[in-house]
Amino acid sequence: MHNTGHSERCPVFFTEGVHVLAVTRTILFLPLLLVSTLLLARGVYQEPEDFLAEAFSGEVPEAQLIWLTGDRKEEVRELLGHRYSSLRVRYWRAGERTAWILEEIGKSEPITTGLVIDAGRIEKVKVLAFRESRGWEVRHAFFTDQFKQAQLTDQRTLDRTIDGISGATLSVRALKKLAAMALYLDQQTRSQNVSPAP
Repeated sequence: MHNTGHSERCPVFFTEGVHVLAVTRTILFLPLLLVSTLLLARGVYQEPEDFLAEAFSGEVPEAQLIWLTGDRKEEVRELLGHRYSSLRVRYWRAGERTAWILEEIGKSEPITTGLVIDAGRIEKVKVLAFRESRGWEVRHAFFTDQFKQAQLTDQRTLDRTIDGISGATLSVRALKKLAAMALYLDQQTRSQNVSPAP
């Protein structure tokens, strides 16, 4: 039998073709993976009403309002580094426990965050909605648990260091500002008569 060598070359050609196909599929798959990761990172993680039900064991008190006027408005501006987006803030109180749903810009989009304060200390911080393309790691407990039991110092800063997350600097900063703001407003409600929200 005469061997032309085709049978030896074909497997090599076939192997190279499979390799090229695998590389092509990988190149096409990576952008899809990136897009799906971004889509999973963005979104609503918990509805506000569910957060409140959890915070008050299913018995959510009537909402109340605190107005950001006068000295209070200036204090909030100092805490955030800018004016808050609203002149009034809704909150919920039962005894020593208050719950707040606040928003702060990360890089360019607002991060909606739920905070529970009990007896002047943070009990819980939870990212409810995240709209940025980066920094979504702040939603995880390994980060938010750092805020537990934090309170404000006399200089209106958190009494502890909150470790950052690489690539999420602006989101970390936003949550630290909201934690300080919630603690400050909680202090204010203790010394103010507030009326129920309309």
